[in-house]
Amino acid sequence: MSTIRAAILRELRVAFSRRAQPVWFRVVKWTCILVGAALIHDRRWFWWTLASLAAAGISLHLFYRWKTKSWTRAWGGWNDLEAGRDL
Repeated sequence: MSTIRAAILRELRVAFSRRAQPVWFRVVKWTCILVGAALIHDRRWFWWTLASLAAAGISLHLFYRWKTKSWTRAWGGWNDLEAGRDL
């Protein structure tokens, strides 16, 4: 298996891990995202807001990845080490 493919698969396992976030949190999170988008979709600054939130999300993801040593160590509330292990 190629290194890049293995890294992508690991990222996907972590992203879709059922233990990373409780179901109630995912429901609340996506409800807030969809309601927020519906409320501001016709504003001039909608795309700037969307780009800023995406940049913040990617930055937070990379920060957690760095602190957990590529998802192999528990840190800051994330402890699903099984999702971060290679197959």
